[in-house]
Amino acid sequence: MNSKIKPIVYSKGKRRVGKGFSRGELKAVSLTIEEALKLNIPVDERRKTAHEENIETLRKHLSQIGRKA
Repeated sequence: MNSKIKPIVYSKGKRRVGKGFSRGELKAVSLTIEEALKLNIPVDERRKTAHEENIETLRKHLSQIGRKA
């Protein structure tokens, strides 16, 4: 399943597209990992960081699909 929504991560000082959103980012928009996967939102359980730009991306995506964040 390819998803159009992707997080931004920082690796070795460089910004790149990540594999999935972190638990902290999902928690900030009141989503569980299971709910995110049902909505085809990629999740990377190994990531520990929560970037504000990814939280905003999730909020926009959820409002577009008609779900309140």
